Amino acid sequence: MVEIAKNRRKFLQTSTSLIGLGALGGAGAQSFPFSPNQRYPDPSVLVLDPSFLKYRIYSSSVEQISTGYRWIEGPVYFPKGGYLLFSDIPNQRIMKFDEATGKTTVFRENSNYANGNTKDLQGRLITCEHSNTRRVTRTEFDGKITVLADNYQGKKLNAPNDIVCKSDGTIWFTDPLFGISGDWEGIKAPSEQATTNVYRIEKDGTLTAVITDIFNPNGLAFSPDEKKLYVVEARPTPNRSIWSFDVAPDGTLSNKVKFYDAADQGALDGFRVDRDGNLWCGYGSNGLLQTDLTSTGTGRPFLALRGKSEDLDGVLVLNPQAKPIGFIKLPERCPNVAFGGPKNNRLYMASSHSLYALYVDAHAAVY
Repeated sequence: MVEIAKNRRKFLQTSTSLIGLGALGGAGAQSFPFSPNQRYPDPSVLVLDPSFLKYRIYSSSVEQISTGYRWIEGPVYFPKGGYLLFSDIPNQRIMKFDEATGKTTVFRENSNYANGNTKDLQGRLITCEHSNTRRVTRTEFDGKITVLADNYQGKKLNAPNDIVCKSDGTIWFTDPLFGISGDWEGIKAPSEQATTNVYRIEKDGTLTAVITDIFNPNGLAFSPDEKKLYVVEARPTPNRSIWSFDVAPDGTLSNKVKFYDAADQGALDGFRVDRDGNLWCGYGSNGLLQTDLTSTGTGRPFLALRGKSEDLDGVLVLNPQAKPIGFIKLPERCPNVAFGGPKNNRLYMASSHSLYALYVDAHAAVY
């Protein structure tokens, strides 16, 4: 009986711990335990170049904030409320992490497979509804939903993915096929657009296709001075890449240059830029397989991954010259990141099943 009581107490303690982390298993997701590193500096924060020491805080370690999701994306921080929103795409919900209470709750159900989120110059939530509605919306302060874009030249958008706002009031977003290519992150449907584009929503609401020659554009962000636009190409051959464009004062783009090529079988996804122009990139395995079968000695050879997920999962930091200077190792693939916290120096990492955070000596670029 004593042993049973001990086991029961242990079970209750574990359950309470998971609830505190926001393990919302009711939506049919998976929760995973996490043991933060006891030692400083955290060995999961890798210095690839001495210049990264400027941004690493010696006595800061990776924390698991919340777990229990299927595939999370689109983190955005609201300083006035002290909370972070992020999308749990297959579960069709937007989640809210409150820094004051440490609790994670559901912000919006039936989110139309919401993916990327940002805030506009007035601090309102802007959301890419990845499937079903296939549109970009704004949530007004009173909760009303305003549609900003849902078609281009009279045809439905593909699947709005990631989104940023520029200081002139324009809104830029990517429109790949992921939300309509299957029934996991959305509802399978035919594309009505001839290309997968990057769009700009003008202040008067006009929608302009500013990039039409990138196959499945994904994450995007501006340099701190807004003279460069960076865009991830998620389905190129052979590797995922980041392209850079020069941005003219009127918003036109020129001088397309390949900024970074993920030649290590890595999957670039969403990213954010800090005040010094560094790119903090969500990273993981691209899922591609070897061309030849791998023998296991059991008589069942299989096609193995080209890269090891455990070596790729995390956040890759690139300086403005595209040199890798740091890497934050995580136990899960990281699709996207956001800076937050009262001092704008807490890096939130939306990573598949869990939300992680790390204090760094870097701050988000402010447009």
